[in-house]
Amino acid sequence: MDDASFEKLSSFITRQYGIKLPAAKKSMLESRLNKKVLSLGFDSYQPFLAYIFGKEGRVKELPNVVDLITTNKTDFFREPGHFEYLTQNFLPGYKTNNRHRPLKVWSAACSTGEEPYTILMVLEEFRKANLPFCYSITASDISTRTLQAAYQGIYSYDRISMLPDHLKRSYFLKSKDPANSCVRIKPEYRKKISYKRVNLVYDLDMPVSMSFDLIFCRNVLIYFDKSTQEKVINRLARYLRPGGLLFLGHSESTLGMTVPFKQVSPTIYRNTYE
Repeated sequence: MDDASFEKLSSFITRQYGIKLPAAKKSMLESRLNKKVLSLGFDSYQPFLAYIFGKEGRVKELPNVVDLITTNKTDFFREPGHFEYLTQNFLPGYKTNNRHRPLKVWSAACSTGEEPYTILMVLEEFRKANLPFCYSITASDISTRTLQAAYQGIYSYDRISMLPDHLKRSYFLKSKDPANSCVRIKPEYRKKISYKRVNLVYDLDMPVSMSFDLIFCRNVLIYFDKSTQEKVINRLARYLRPGGLLFLGHSESTLGMTVPFKQVSPTIYRNTYE
């Protein structure tokens, strides 16, 4: 990839999606895009970029290029302290004070689905022990490819090997083919999550009345500059009920920002917006 092409592509991604791509990321871009460039019949990046930014390519291929560029690393029960806080501190009080209102949760960067399905397992286990209790989960991501993977809910067995056996039995189906080591979220649980493509920087494209009690936006802000981080957090506050909780990643914080949140636990913030 020549320097001019890298600058053009990285500037576009930063401008449209808020993701920083410094020069050190050039080799990463090449490793993710070289195969796509060749598959479209181009032998260099300049005609490739001319195509994807043109009228036809912008519709047919640009979304696929964005999917390849965005990072989608995640795990089941990643940062377990968040889910311990939910179970031990938040959910008991919520059930007591909101007997007739379903809990609404938004996984705002759901990637391939491990996060929203983890949330589902936590809430479902709580529901079984605390009837009646209702909840809904909305999951979003900027990548259509990862949203499709999340919707399918299919994972290699090693992705769930660390889970307790009772969770494996309750929420996953194992392939009947002994040569297939994949598992799949049971259909009755897959249908409990609604999916939506959302660009957190520009087009949330959801009514503000669609307010949530919990928003997980973890390990996303690290790809934005400080001003974009503050902008995104303030935007999320509008979709979070007063007193609702925002969960950030372990290396993210609101320190130094003008945002309506008060920290209640490491990387967990309560919305003070009225």
